[in-house]
Order: sequence, then C-alpha cells, then structure tokens
Amino acid sequence: MKIEVLGTGCPKCERTLTNAKQAVAELGLNAEVVKVYDLGEITARGVLLTPALAIDGQVKVSGHIPSVEEIKRLLQG
Repeated sequence: MKIEVLGTGCPKCERTLTNAKQAVAELGLNAEVVKVYDLGEITARGVLLTPALAIDGQVKVSGHIPSVEEIKRLLQG
C-alpha cells in the first residue's frame, strides 16, 4: 500500500503527513508513506486544494487536514 500526501510543504501538509504516519502505525500496516511536493504532479491528479491524501494512487481527501481517525477509516475501508 502506498499513501501519498500531496502539498507544497505548508504546515497543513506537514500535519497531514504526520497524521498519515500515525494512522499507519496505529493500524500496524505495512505501507509506504511519501510526500509529493511537485506542483505539476499534484495538479495532474486533479487536486486544486491542498493538502490532499492519496491511497494507492486514488485521491481520497483534498482541501482539509484529515484526522488520524479519518485516515484510519479510509485505510480500512
């Protein structure tokens, strides 16, 4: 499983990254959590508002900081 946080490095994006890592740890998943900074790649995925969170290439959240619990629900769903 690959989890990507899409954003330019703003505090909201960094918080989303932290929450994603925490959700993965709490669920005990074997997942890669990466940060995507490239604005061209972000917009190519149709993301207009950051932070955004993608799971296995599919954007699940855009425009707000997902909580650890929200990310856990997405990962389990």
